[in-house]
Amino acid sequence: MQYVKGVGPARAAQLKRLGLETVEDVLWAAPRRYEDRSRLRRITDLTPGTAATVRARVVRVALRRTQRGRSLVEAVMGDETGTISCLWFHQPYLIQQVKPDAEFIVYGRLEPGPPARRARAGRRLQFIHPELERVGGGEHDAQEAALHTGRIVPIYPLTEGVGQRWYRRVVHTVVSRYASTVAEALPADLRDRLALKPVAWALQQMHFPESWEALDAARRRLVFDELFLIQIRLALRRSRLTARRKPQRYQASGPLTEALFRRLPFALTASQRRVFEELCRDLCETRPMLRLLQGDVGSGKTVVAAALMAVAVQSGYQVALMAPTELLAEQHARVLRGYFEPLGVRVGLLAQGVAPADRKRLIRGAADGTVQMLVGTHALIESAVTFKQLALVVIDEQHKFGVAQRSRLVRKAGTPDVLVMTATPIPRTLALSLYGDLACSTLTELPPGRVPIRTLWYPESSRPEVYRQIREELAAGRQGYVVYPLVDVSDRQALRAATQMAATLKTQVFPEFRVELLHGQMRPRAKESIMGAFVEGRVQLLVSTVIVEVGLDVPNAAVMLIEHPERFGLAQLHQLRGRIGRGTHPATCFALSDTTDETAQKRLAAFAETADGFQLAEQDLELRGPGELLGRRQSGFLRFRMADLTRDQALLDLARQEAFDLVEREPQLGRPDLAPLRERLKRAGLSS
Repeated sequence: MQYVKGVGPARAAQLKRLGLETVEDVLWAAPRRYEDRSRLRRITDLTPGTAATVRARVVRVALRRTQRGRSLVEAVMGDETGTISCLWFHQPYLIQQVKPDAEFIVYGRLEPGPPARRARAGRRLQFIHPELERVGGGEHDAQEAALHTGRIVPIYPLTEGVGQRWYRRVVHTVVSRYASTVAEALPADLRDRLALKPVAWALQQMHFPESWEALDAARRRLVFDELFLIQIRLALRRSRLTARRKPQRYQASGPLTEALFRRLPFALTASQRRVFEELCRDLCETRPMLRLLQGDVGSGKTVVAAALMAVAVQSGYQVALMAPTELLAEQHARVLRGYFEPLGVRVGLLAQGVAPADRKRLIRGAADGTVQMLVGTHALIESAVTFKQLALVVIDEQHKFGVAQRSRLVRKAGTPDVLVMTATPIPRTLALSLYGDLACSTLTELPPGRVPIRTLWYPESSRPEVYRQIREELAAGRQGYVVYPLVDVSDRQALRAATQMAATLKTQVFPEFRVELLHGQMRPRAKESIMGAFVEGRVQLLVSTVIVEVGLDVPNAAVMLIEHPERFGLAQLHQLRGRIGRGTHPATCFALSDTTDETAQKRLAAFAETADGFQLAEQDLELRGPGELLGRRQSGFLRFRMADLTRDQALLDLARQEAFDLVEREPQLGRPDLAPLRERLKRAGLSS
């Protein structure tokens, strides 16, 4: 970028902070919004609180100092219908540019003038820091004015030191010189059939639209382009994987599955039975299974996965289950051991806290096949871990793993069947973008007997009342959680933290109960000990961080307090809330916050009013976007520059259909006219 006219090394460094290092970056960096400065208004028709563009002549101008010592340039401008004041603070140089009788195009937001001035002059409005363009100032000034006024003007997300006017000039230079050189990645027949505009025209109109209709057409083309590329990648991945044939053959019904269902203390819901049958049918195909299993909190995903694992084991194969945290891995191992060890199935746990001697025995057992189910964290992908006959790979909370980590586990099995589970409901558009290469099974009902959880958002002043209600629950024999966003107090953030508050709660607030601390930085044996004591009911109140978001299933837990809930997303709040109400007792989740942030207030209101995890996930996507919703590992994959998953669902469906149809016809994209598409995928890093 430093070689573009008007940029240079210093400005290029500023643009780099915005992620704009190349001409291509600038071309595809969409404006944040647009302002309609194309219609001139008469001064007499202006109303306060609105933005407007006027053509006016300077009547008088003065530079003075305010009572606080700030410089103030004030110009009175007029047209044939009246006058208006324009004020600029800390810009004394404008006195040299805004001269009496000079004519300008003025754009800004109308504000009412001071009461004293309104009393003297009647109705009086003013612009504060309006944008100006000189009228009749020569060819250069006319070209400059055409960029910033008299049109639909783009407004960009910028950084300190980079102004809108300067950056708009740079974008205009880039678009004028380079937009026409962008190759068409979409096949001509596709563009014609869907009436999509040329990409060069669309890029030009995205930055400097001739009309709102042109902007809509440009956006449709560029959004489709972006979504189509992602869907092509997913279609290619699924095509490559499903083209393979797996050697394993399964016995869907057998002694292990029958014994498991007999041992369960409950009957499967209709939704669980339906999903299990879907998974079994997929498992028995000759191509590898690639399936996503999702459902709301408490819908019973684990038992469905366990039944599928039983199918694999009774068919003579091994199963690996990888979880993102030790707590979740330990919970899975505990549940699976309870289900299967009485039936003669050996279940192993490979995690950080496993003793070296036990670790060696587990690795040896996986290699010789005597460990039929191996549960673990990232430890499963270590090179020392091998399997005799691994056929089914189950990955829980897949979005918390990197692509390379998942691939390393899958490669240990040759051509495995893969089941991805998520306890975080995923908005449909996000699921199609992130897991679009997977078939999806969704649990749509909760097991009978699950009680609704009452959720209450209270201000900080209600803390004593919240503590009183928690004490009543603990005194009645129930258990509870208090969750904090931080482990320790931070110098930079005025937030309560788990470590310090655990001591306070233990000694000052609830001294009559056993209160313990649990967080991710503790030693594995200490975590296991405290978690075991809580599960067994020997700990009444567990003070924790978000580590308990998934992985703890304690039916006796009936109360939760979430501190600083504004620090969490909606999906995470819903997951935390899902730790309680898992038994037959009424449950209450408290959220304590005095936040004044409007977005955070919307999240908390939705959290208190809505129990449907999928509905909350959609709202979370709308409020925070896919990057924050997924976290750092996955957000890089979905760096949408144009698409908005909350409003572009129809285009996503269309792009998905077209992409999968094209890959079905051309699995290698080998047609000569698809060369630009192959190159675009490669340049975007989507060809893998």
